[in-house]
Amino acid sequence: MTEPILDCRGVVRQFNEGASTLVVLHGVNLQVQPGERLAIIGASGSGKTTLLQIMGGLDEPNEGEVFINGEAMHGTNEAVKGDLRNRNVGFVYQFHHLLPEFTAEENVAMPLMIRREPRVSAIAMARTLLGRVGLGERLHHKPGELSGGERQRAAVARALITRPPLVLADEPTGNLDSGNGGHVLKLLLELNQELKTSLVVVTHDHSIAARMDRILILEDGVLKPAD
Repeated sequence: MTEPILDCRGVVRQFNEGASTLVVLHGVNLQVQPGERLAIIGASGSGKTTLLQIMGGLDEPNEGEVFINGEAMHGTNEAVKGDLRNRNVGFVYQFHHLLPEFTAEENVAMPLMIRREPRVSAIAMARTLLGRVGLGERLHHKPGELSGGERQRAAVARALITRPPLVLADEPTGNLDSGNGGHVLKLLLELNQELKTSLVVVTHDHSIAARMDRILILEDGVLKPAD
């Protein structure tokens, strides 16, 4: 049996609110296989984003462990965690989080330049991927000069520029109209297939979830299969 790309073991996350404690995740266990497409659905405030952030090392669990490609994400320093993220994880958010002072090609090339790859080759790869997502004519435009759909397509390209084994997407079409949202989802699924990357999508949209291989529901802090 192949080793899972993502392995969450007994993940607990709680927040202290004055004298009370709010438990958001109750011992979540989850494995994601190479190339798998997984949707996690749940009501607003159910902890979906918190779980996704813990998977990607952006938040710490109170208990439990997360392994990506067999390496522990937590219990280490930020430099090690950042390196593990850069090598293994791409993020797509509801809001694009592009850097406003940089062009589309610079934004997309950024993860490669963080790896200290030569700027020339990083920009060349960014241009190729931007062409793939339909932005070949918008390379030198800054985010403020792009439409919402174009910004999100650039964000997808940035997430995939390193060919990560795992992509974590948090409501990736939630800020777009249905036309642009459909286009962004189609791109994510096509690139997931082409690059053989695993895809975990957090969404409240059941039509998006239905496009995945597997659907899990986060309810009362517990992750369980959809009916």
